[in-house]
Amino acid sequence: MEQQFWRERRVFITGHTGFKGGWLALWLARLGARVHGYALAPPTTPSLYRAVRVGERLAGEHIADLRDRAALAAAFDAAAPEVVFHLAAQPLVRAAYRDPVETYAVNLMGTVDLLETVRQHPGVRAVVVVTSDKCYENHDWIWPYREDDALGGHDPYSSSKACAELVSASYRRAFLEEAGTALATVRAGNVIGGGDWAAERLVPDVLRAIDAGEPVVLRAPGAIRPWQHVLEPLAGYLDLAERLCADDGEYIGAWNFGPEAADARPVRWLVEWLCAAVPGAQWRLDDSPQPREASVLRLDSSKARAALGWRPRWPLEQALARTLDWHRAWRAGEDMQVRTLAQIADYMATEPPR
Repeated sequence: MEQQFWRERRVFITGHTGFKGGWLALWLARLGARVHGYALAPPTTPSLYRAVRVGERLAGEHIADLRDRAALAAAFDAAAPEVVFHLAAQPLVRAAYRDPVETYAVNLMGTVDLLETVRQHPGVRAVVVVTSDKCYENHDWIWPYREDDALGGHDPYSSSKACAELVSASYRRAFLEEAGTALATVRAGNVIGGGDWAAERLVPDVLRAIDAGEPVVLRAPGAIRPWQHVLEPLAGYLDLAERLCADDGEYIGAWNFGPEAADARPVRWLVEWLCAAVPGAQWRLDDSPQPREASVLRLDSSKARAALGWRPRWPLEQALARTLDWHRAWRAGEDMQVRTLAQIADYMATEPPR
């Protein structure tokens, strides 16, 4: 990403109080962008938003529901954004099983409300809609999914993200291309990093158990996921947004930002790595019936490598080490905005492997 491009650039982020959105907001502020956030209150206590004081680095923020289109339009009027990153979502698979109606309302209709608001604000040059690697019709096979593979999803969360992809494609073709607004959707792997306290998500569950001195409870230790540090896909989103702002049609559409093939590893491997790094940590199996989830998921990111020159910079072991370092610093009472900005600076200084 080019710091000169982002300096004083007007940027609008939905979901800035969440884990991924908070890291993105802080990174953009570091690059000199004028960042406006729009989201509900932080979804967890503690939260990355509060731990790193995201709000004090923003040009403006609105704590409101994405589906309140009047509030969203007023926020757009105040921000006059050139670039929009849409991250607001219900992000958890198991929560979607418990409340599928709310999940579809937020992930599908919230995306409709966001894109309709963009359509009413012709000053927007680029939109990056963040969906999920789970938007693909999963066949539990060993091959990685490419951007032109079929969308689908057995569970409500995955299906809602496929719906968001379809809505985005429709708005792009029907309205935004003609208006000169370039739109892309992005699908990342399973992100990890400091400041994620979500329930029923693997690394936060592991760290909570370790802090409590209890065994980590695993539901599916053999499940394979494409693990990556949160900064990896965010770097791709930033690069892509820059290209979209000068787009001649080459960069619109869907993009995968996943880890190297070797970093698609079983849950058991990741948990045993963390347990080995923390003396006394252990895990046990939860053998009670569980909602269905895909057993294998891998992403093919060759399109981003070829067209954007994007490549992962931190292998999984380093991503885990950085996550653990962040968590230990937080437990020690350090200034986590300083620590988080330092990790961003370290990431930017790391040359991607060739």
